[in-house]
Amino acid sequence: MNDPHILITGASRGLGIEFTRAYLQQGATVFAGCRNPDGAAELAALAAAHPQRLTVLQLDVTDDASIEAARTAVAARTAKLDLLINNAGMLHDESLGALDFDAIRAQMEINAYAPLRVTEALLPCLGEGAKVANITSRMGSIADNDSGGRYGYRASKAALNAFGKSLAMDLKPRGIAVAQLHPGYVQTRMVNFGGLITPEEAAAGIAERIEALTLATTGGFWHSNGEPLPW
Repeated sequence: MNDPHILITGASRGLGIEFTRAYLQQGATVFAGCRNPDGAAELAALAAAHPQRLTVLQLDVTDDASIEAARTAVAARTAKLDLLINNAGMLHDESLGALDFDAIRAQMEINAYAPLRVTEALLPCLGEGAKVANITSRMGSIADNDSGGRYGYRASKAALNAFGKSLAMDLKPRGIAVAQLHPGYVQTRMVNFGGLITPEEAAAGIAERIEALTLATTGGFWHSNGEPLPW
């Protein structure tokens, strides 16, 4: 992509801030969405360093009005988005006998429904040749589940994978490719920084998978290292 225009959700920390930083370094114009821009000091510093190429958007991915305001702001700056990265996510740890259904519902809302909601709202901005990257997890793989637990997170990521596959089929005639991408076990706040790889390494791997994505491979489910994952 030449001077790509990219929107990233959940951009204030973890993988989101690394995606933002990496694409800015590549010369992209980035729209960085986060729920609370006033509390996003690292994102604000990046915006100050790249005032022409980074726009910070107040974006609550569970709120239709917030999503529409973000879409309007993007449309005012560019005629076309080249890439949408649905990165915002939530993890709670439920176990049988201590299930928190409010937490399970919240994970479904943020991890599954929100990417579908955001993608549909931004369709007017996604033209032929655009790509959608859904940041999922191998914990959404039913075939790969050999340890149980994490009911809300597993179910929400499995639902995201199903939504992403349908989006890929529906958007292929429009020339838009979609991928479900597992970043790996990343050292972020979501897992109390206990991961195996850094956010920088994960973001680099995801960027490679996005670059390689085509209409011929749309709809797939991959690890950031390129390994295809089972559904």
